[in-house]
Amino acid sequence: MNQKEEIVQLLNRYFPEFEEPLRQEIMLHAHVRKIRAGQFLMKTGKAIDSIPLILEGIVKVSREDDAGNELFIYHLESGDACAISLVCSSRQNKQSEISAEVVEDVTILEVNIFNMDSWMMKYPTWYRFVLGTYQRRFEELLNTLDSIAFQKMDERLVKYLKTKAETLNSLNLPLTHQQIAQELNSSREVISRLLKKLEQRGQIQLNRNEIRIIDLF
Repeated sequence: MNQKEEIVQLLNRYFPEFEEPLRQEIMLHAHVRKIRAGQFLMKTGKAIDSIPLILEGIVKVSREDDAGNELFIYHLESGDACAISLVCSSRQNKQSEISAEVVEDVTILEVNIFNMDSWMMKYPTWYRFVLGTYQRRFEELLNTLDSIAFQKMDERLVKYLKTKAETLNSLNLPLTHQQIAQELNSSREVISRLLKKLEQRGQIQLNRNEIRIIDLF
């Protein structure tokens, strides 16, 4: 199977709602990229000139302040697009206000933002896909805000670990205490103390640069 056939297969699998003429246009105008884990799909302050459609892999979307502190927002997986880049596509030369780091190697289709307006008019399935993406990400953003405003840090930590396990489809999470602290906008000392309590209760096992979930669900 050549690359084009592989991409067509992945596009049909993860974006089955798209009508055939739209899929043909995507294949005609989109650019395929493969990005390794640890690299960035998007960085704060960089110009947005394309929309990434995720075919395979996982991307972590987060917000950073001027001091480099990070707040995790949501993950992008197969069949997703970045809602923030879709919003920004309506304005030329718009700079990104989020960072998108590759968690697991990804294959994406980069669609030029200049196609967005015409596709919204021509293809009902693209219109519904964009609106559905806005809705899902807005709900996730509200959940993040609710966690910060109404949940204690230990509750946020448990929710974070469960979400990571579900996203990675694994009970072995390659996470450091510092990484968790950054994503939850807390301190390493607080996170280490709370993780130790979870381990003492038999809910997790702490290993070097890894957390194994035993009984959180």
